[in-house]
Amino acid sequence: MEIPDNKGFTLVELLMVVGIIGVLAAIAVPGLLRARMSGNEASAIASTRTISSAEATFASTCGGGGYTITLADLALAPTAGGQAFIPSDLAAAAAGGGTPKSGYEFTITGGTGGTGDSVLAAADTCNGSANASESEFFAIADPLAAGFTGSRFFAADQSGQIREDTAQLADMTAGSPLQ
Repeated sequence: MEIPDNKGFTLVELLMVVGIIGVLAAIAVPGLLRARMSGNEASAIASTRTISSAEATFASTCGGGGYTITLADLALAPTAGGQAFIPSDLAAAAAGGGTPKSGYEFTITGGTGGTGDSVLAAADTCNGSANASESEFFAIADPLAAGFTGSRFFAADQSGQIREDTAQLADMTAGSPLQ
């Protein structure tokens, strides 16, 4: 009688392989999540810088020296032709129902605390803005899920300075300037 040739893995060997894969996954996943959050924050900083530059361009070319107070107005191209002041994916990332950009939502108000002096009537801006241009703006970038999509909050104003903090920034005196 011939002894059968059993080729293959035993259950114990398979369980050992699954256990090793589980340990490796447990080590790798937190690092990958931190890397993703860091990437989201870098994107938010770049988007905040884009908003700040777009506001300066709007003020010098379209707003009579004043800034717009909404992402939607920055997304409008001048009526005489040209491109919008910000890309469409950033315009769509407006807080309160927009499509987040890399896990962040963006809001612009009229200066710190939401108040700024009117500079140019909406009808007189070069892109048909829905709002009058104002003497100040305050742009904030908030993570969609703090601690998961990002752990830092960012803000910028007409000075061009970008600040960051671990809590939402209500004005430009809060947080720390980015270097």
